[in-house]
Amino acid sequence: MLGLAVLAAVVERPMHPYEMATVIRERGKDQDMVLKWGSLYTVVRNLHRHGFIEVVESARHGGRPERTVYRITDAGRAELQDWVRELIAVPEREPPRFKAGLSVWAALDPDEVTSLLRQRLARLDEENSAHRAALDEYRREVPRMFLVEAEYDLALREADAEFTRALLDELARETFPDLQRWREWHAEGGAAT
Repeated sequence: MLGLAVLAAVVERPMHPYEMATVIRERGKDQDMVLKWGSLYTVVRNLHRHGFIEVVESARHGGRPERTVYRITDAGRAELQDWVRELIAVPEREPPRFKAGLSVWAALDPDEVTSLLRQRLARLDEENSAHRAALDEYRREVPRMFLVEAEYDLALREADAEFTRALLDELARETFPDLQRWREWHAEGGAAT
């Protein structure tokens, strides 16, 4: 993903790696993608080696280290576009941590799970409210085509909150199937019943 972020930055103008990182952070791309900053220079070298970016200039100013400025090539532009096409067209399952927790939630007592879900829901509601307000503010200044990833993120977060709210409601109302068996299982120390 860091390669994608680099290509998306240098498509605008030639940059040196430090500037690329600055632009990626300023645009919030580090919030949209999982980026491993420690490999930035390796990624830049690999993009250069594969012909996706090329050196425009390499200069040293004063006692500073040499800075190499790169620009995107036609092959890099084509690679960026192909990569974006694939990311948009091909759904890929990326299991969230919450799903992993739900898959083994029986390890906890149902009352503890209920308490944890309340905490999660409170955080989700607070964060969603802040995201919604920020998105409303951005919409005044930024064209929507640059905000759709934030809209998608908010939609996922709101769906997460609704699912959590419904699950919490089932546990609180004690309408969740097998809730009594779950409680008995914990009362007996987690032994099979």
